Amino acid sequence: MSLLHIIIVALIQGLTEFLPVSSSAHLILLPNLTGLEDQGQAIDISVHVGTLFAVTLYFWADVKVAASGVPRLIQGRIDTQGAWLALCLAIATVPVLIFGLILKLTGFDAYLRSTALIGWTMLIFGIVLYWADQKGQTEKEAARWSLKDALIMGLWQAIALIPGTSRSGATISGARLLGYKREDAAKLAMLMSIPTIIASGLILSVEVAATANWQLAKDGILAATLSFIAALFALTLMMRLLKSVSFTPYVVYRVLLGVVLLAIAYT
Repeated sequence: MSLLHIIIVALIQGLTEFLPVSSSAHLILLPNLTGLEDQGQAIDISVHVGTLFAVTLYFWADVKVAASGVPRLIQGRIDTQGAWLALCLAIATVPVLIFGLILKLTGFDAYLRSTALIGWTMLIFGIVLYWADQKGQTEKEAARWSLKDALIMGLWQAIALIPGTSRSGATISGARLLGYKREDAAKLAMLMSIPTIIASGLILSVEVAATANWQLAKDGILAATLSFIAALFALTLMMRLLKSVSFTPYVVYRVLLGVVLLAIAYT
């Protein structure tokens, strides 16, 4: 891969991973619309590692709480805030692992990369995000996260394995419909991304381990660093804007992009 290609992929992943606009769709569209070669799974892993470090750093206080509860959860003791948060995150991750495994084993994931499909999911789930954001109440806070809500949000996250849906967009939509405040909905969606990114990264790592080489490793380090910086910037900006702005700007972007992609796909 050229240096410019690595920079483009890293910035796309970093800037879109946590915004409700679907990073996977943008990465698929890059070769689809430009003719560039697919970046490959090794670079995919690298840019996801970068975004993982970004979200972990931004929500470090909550990550520490959840991590402290893991040993107690393993012992079957759910008697601390950390153990409860760790349990909720585990419950929320199960649906996406099951659905992702089904797509992988059946090979159906290879059929979910068309420009037309991404156009439709961008458009439809953009409208869903707007509806959920406008309809949702603002009564619940992240500290009141329940197992039932975690499972429901996990199901929304599983749907987001369809490119163009957006993992953060889907989980935020689910959280808003459950009554969580905008900032809290985004916070829970971001925390849910951590175990999901770790799991998908481990699966992909096994597949590319045999083909790794020094040049690929250097490319991966650069891609991870750039995606980390871009993701931290995008995440910080979104969380600050949510104090005064709704998710409507992202909805407008999704709808416009969806319309353009459908026009390209069907002409």
